[in-house]
Amino acid sequence: MILEVRGKNNFKVTKAIENYAHDKLSKLERYFKEELDAVMVCKTYKDHHKVEVTIPTKYYTMRAEVGEEDMYAAIDLAIDKLESQIRKNKTKINRSLRKREGVADLFNEDIDLEALERELVGPPVKKKTIDLEEMTSEEAITAMEMLDHDFYIYRDSESKNVHVLYLRNDGDYAVIETN
Repeated sequence: MILEVRGKNNFKVTKAIENYAHDKLSKLERYFKEELDAVMVCKTYKDHHKVEVTIPTKYYTMRAEVGEEDMYAAIDLAIDKLESQIRKNKTKINRSLRKREGVADLFNEDIDLEALERELVGPPVKKKTIDLEEMTSEEAITAMEMLDHDFYIYRDSESKNVHVLYLRNDGDYAVIETN
């Protein structure tokens, strides 16, 4: 895997951090047939460090973001998070997306899927049905705050399209608009 390590917020990437990141990320190579590019952004804040790792592929982009007091611990947690995503998505891709040409060729077939599934035993997916109400984004913010959720789905009163309002990590609101 080809890794580019960048520093932000006055964080200077040292050779030790770069080597550590390469060593940790190399454990993900076993999941893929081809060599992939990865970008790791290391940020420093007053009370913690943040590591963001992005691995774009031809079919989708994997991303993990972790904040921790220690940069090395943040790198470890980000790689662990990515590995969990890869395991989960590998199973999904091999099961349901084989119809798309070439998607199944992304992952290495030497990995035992059943063993990975046993490692990922978790709660079942819960489903919920909602009736979409027509409202403005301001009304949706109020409704979301009343429910104490970090996202809210509604039908926009002007466009009549379905929108998803969500609370960003920085505390601001954002809207995903559908067609």
